[in-house]
Amino acid sequence: MNNFKAILLTLTAILLPFTGFAQTTNVPDDSPKLVVGIVVDQMRYNYLPLYWNKFEEGGFKRLINEGYSFKNNHYNYFPTYTGPGHAAIYTGTTPSVNGIVGNSWYDRSINKNMYVVSDSSVMPVGTNSAAGKMSPANLISSTVTDELKTAKRNSKVVAVSIKDRGAVLPAGHLGDGAYWYDGNSGKFITSSWYIDELPGWVKEFNEEGLAKELNSRTWETLLPIERYTESNPDNTPYEGTLGDKENPVFPYDLDEYAGKDTYNILKSTPFGNTLVQAFARRALDAEQLGSDEITDFLSISFSSTDYVGHKFGPHSIELQDTYMRLDRELAELFNYLDQKVGEGEYVVMLTSDHGAVDVPAELMDKKLPGGYFNSDVVIDVLGRYLDNTYGQADWIEAYANQQVYLNHELLQENEIDLKSMQRDVADFLRQFEAVQSTNTAYNFQYKNYSGDYQEMYQRGYQHDRSGDVYIQLKPGWLDSSYGTGTSHGSPYNYDTHVPLLFYGWNIPHGATNQKTVIPQIAPTISAILNIGFPNGSAAEVLKFEQ
Repeated sequence: MNNFKAILLTLTAILLPFTGFAQTTNVPDDSPKLVVGIVVDQMRYNYLPLYWNKFEEGGFKRLINEGYSFKNNHYNYFPTYTGPGHAAIYTGTTPSVNGIVGNSWYDRSINKNMYVVSDSSVMPVGTNSAAGKMSPANLISSTVTDELKTAKRNSKVVAVSIKDRGAVLPAGHLGDGAYWYDGNSGKFITSSWYIDELPGWVKEFNEEGLAKELNSRTWETLLPIERYTESNPDNTPYEGTLGDKENPVFPYDLDEYAGKDTYNILKSTPFGNTLVQAFARRALDAEQLGSDEITDFLSISFSSTDYVGHKFGPHSIELQDTYMRLDRELAELFNYLDQKVGEGEYVVMLTSDHGAVDVPAELMDKKLPGGYFNSDVVIDVLGRYLDNTYGQADWIEAYANQQVYLNHELLQENEIDLKSMQRDVADFLRQFEAVQSTNTAYNFQYKNYSGDYQEMYQRGYQHDRSGDVYIQLKPGWLDSSYGTGTSHGSPYNYDTHVPLLFYGWNIPHGATNQKTVIPQIAPTISAILNIGFPNGSAAEVLKFEQ
């Protein structure tokens, strides 16, 4: 076991009597046997009503018809990416507190980008590659799963995802296991932060070769293709292609790509979700999650919706088919939970880590606002402007997450005021067509914004990880130079408005249009479990009003 994790567990045992958790010892422990946290990657809220008539009764409809839906749920910060999304869901706070300011960011201490869950101090488990050198070390506040492990040390926390960050961040610092998919080998792996050797059941699952079998399937539409009336025609210029396929049209014979792309092609098909759901059920059995009165936590992140969305866009038949198949995967999972844990004995929370913008090329063809921001060209122009203004030098150290990182050491050597250059860069960047506004790190650090987009940017600012100048693009614009597929990361509704559904133990049936925000999820689960709130959370609990 990772030494830091062992120290955390020891300190928890020593400090427990002196914390707020001791106050709950005389309170009856009335809680569900299991919490299942589900994150559907890149799921916009509008997919629920859009595909509603194509969903069956046991998946999304079961959650909504029998559970509680927060219909106006949003991210309240920039940037809306996978890493920050999972962190916010489970910590109950924003990047300014939990430190997860992107899927990666420029780290001045090492003069290169830092990947969100990269950790060179841990060893890969289940692989010899760097894909296993991951941990939650960059997460600087606790998660609801940490608080569960702290309050009830015999609770088990297990997380699974195609993506490493979709498993590591929900598992938190004290999780018993976080497992993610290695597309090169077709196996689930982990790191020494959690365990020194893969459990037998994980080895067995990997050896059964489900990934290999799924990777050789043909992806055809679940229904006759003419019934996908909610989506664009099958072949449009707004979609990317899968593998070496010339056009983005069904069917997709995945076996053609076997050996060319190892098992990575699986991620960009609905069968990636099939693999994750099967692994989650195996974890439920092998770890005996929800088998006694001590609450356990199973985190599941379905990532293939994101890969498909990026490649084909939000109006593609490929994406609709992926959601229809996921709906059936959820129904199978819920039925399995009914059998193994007991109907009404578990709580399900389902949300998403971000949404997605319509393909800008499609927006422009429809005469709607949108476009592409070529940041490479813009940063090159900015560099020449700074050379002409301050003298030729490498003034720009990096560009990441729509943020310019200036060379602080160089400014100090030349006795140039950082605040002044930040303001100068911000003013210069506002001339470009795609730019809605700009702002500086100085302002985010010393001013207090309220009630506008700049407040969202401020919530995403962390002084030693964020850049010097932020760029806010106009609605419908992407920081990209390609014209197919989509992405995300903005403060606009298409990226922030995501589902939030609760179902199961003591959850009433109902819905609300009142605005809620993602950081309310973790403290709400803490309240349900009668445990401490994550330490960075504002502790604003959701209201289930009937």
